[in-house]
Amino acid sequence: MENLVQETDDYILKLFSEKLPGNFVYHNYTHSKRVYKSINEIIEHSQIGVKDALILRLAALLHDTGYIVSCENHEAESAKIAREFLESKNVEKDVIEGVEKCILATEFKHTDPENELEKIIRDADSSHFGKDYFEEASEFLRLELTLQDRHKYTAEEWREENIKMLTEKHQYYTAYALKNWQPVKEENLAELLSKRKKTKEKHHRDDEKARLKAKYKNDSPERGIQTFYRVALRNHIKLSDIADTKANIMLSVNAIIISLVLSNLISKLDNNNYLIIPTAIFILFSATTMILAVIATRPNITRGEFTKEDVANKAVNLTFFGNFHKMELSEFEWAVEELLKDRGYVYKSLTKDLYFLGQVLDRKYRILRITYTIFVAGTIISLIAFAAFFYMEM
Repeated sequence: MENLVQETDDYILKLFSEKLPGNFVYHNYTHSKRVYKSINEIIEHSQIGVKDALILRLAALLHDTGYIVSCENHEAESAKIAREFLESKNVEKDVIEGVEKCILATEFKHTDPENELEKIIRDADSSHFGKDYFEEASEFLRLELTLQDRHKYTAEEWREENIKMLTEKHQYYTAYALKNWQPVKEENLAELLSKRKKTKEKHHRDDEKARLKAKYKNDSPERGIQTFYRVALRNHIKLSDIADTKANIMLSVNAIIISLVLSNLISKLDNNNYLIIPTAIFILFSATTMILAVIATRPNITRGEFTKEDVANKAVNLTFFGNFHKMELSEFEWAVEELLKDRGYVYKSLTKDLYFLGQVLDRKYRILRITYTIFVAGTIISLIAFAAFFYMEM
């Protein structure tokens, strides 16, 4: 008997390795061995004859081999594969028939098992409901259904399916399963119900937060005010960055131009006197452009201090570092606390910040406009001068 069971074990291992697709992450050799282990648990604690024990062990190993053919009616396919294999091993006819009946009894339907062997195989096949690894096995089954495009359950939907299975569809039949697996099954069910309750409470809290947030968004004018200041300040900062970038471009371009002129033209002026004036004009305009670009980005020096009277009179803008960079931390913290006590003072400070940022931007862009104008005019005038003096020299 032991040899036949081992040969059957080796057979299904080879069968699953060669013919079972990789997306069967639940119904595979591991599951068959789990059912086989559960069968042995029941056999060891029950009054089961030798031949019946053999039938149960063979059925446990062979009961899911039909999945190599089809997911539908896999029990019938498993029974056919079992008969062919056992007949090839010259197994007794009544043993083969017993194995077939046990395999067919694993079909999960509403009818109860007809005899003790069918009760045992049914309990062993669903033993994971009453095991500590229930959650792990359940997730493998959900993953298998997803990988095979048979059904895609969300975590909540799958939890509801499991609750329905444990409360309405499944039951244990044998005394051993009722004594040893039923309590764990109830613990697993309690865990599922607890998670469902927590999820519902979380959804309720999230819905309430969303409702309050929507109400606050619709009812409070503060949001619109904050959005105005946020957008306005962001736009001012972006414009300031653009102005600095433009000034840096002017500095870089003219620095390169002056370097090229000094390295290439200066050495040729002794023999080409007519180039002196056009070159001087070109360098003068480039140097002027660089100076204006520097002036456009040159920071202003600020006092960096304020008094308590300034804070009391709301005359200091604490959103700008230039007004407090020389103050002690304790004094600055006190001033900010005073600022935050008065919402009007906060908005007034932000308004001042916007205004003076606008003043700085106006200065930058006016100087940049002059810079670009001088650069273009200088380039044109220099080219005309080069052409005119070259023509006069000829």
